[in-house]
Amino acid sequence: MRKVSASEIALSALSCALATTFLTVGVYSGVLVFTAYLAGSIVLMLPLCQKSWRGYICAYIATCLLTVLFASSFFWDLIPFIIFFGLHPFVNELQLKTKINRWLACFIKAIWFDGTVYFTWKVLISMTTAVTISDAYVIPIILVVGTGVFIGYDYFMFKWRSWASNLVRRISKK
Repeated sequence: MRKVSASEIALSALSCALATTFLTVGVYSGVLVFTAYLAGSIVLMLPLCQKSWRGYICAYIATCLLTVLFASSFFWDLIPFIIFFGLHPFVNELQLKTKINRWLACFIKAIWFDGTVYFTWKVLISMTTAVTISDAYVIPIILVVGTGVFIGYDYFMFKWRSWASNLVRRISKK
């Protein structure tokens, strides 16, 4: 078993603390929730920049638990992060490590994203309103708009990952 360095532990702890802060502030504000998902995903990427799989997993689990603890009344707002946004950096890293065809991976991740959006919509709409909207209208919108948004998001996350990896590499050399 590989020895874990102090910098990996510090980077994982920093990642967890920042992601928890972003998510807690995001769900309490209401309007910043999607920005919080994005920021949480970005900072959870930091341990993966040093190839610290355990560090990422610990940071992700701790972020989810701490955010639920701090914002338990907003649990349903955290579901998209728990199901998709928090795990997306890990899946991207697995995609790069295993060298899966990027189009196939994008297709699978887009289905995962669209499923998360549909699940969230279904749960939140059924919990908050008495209005019933037919799935015949919602599913095509989610498939078209959701997939388009996901492709932009995935591209942005890969660009951010390369920038963060360079930054972490420069910091760890000092």
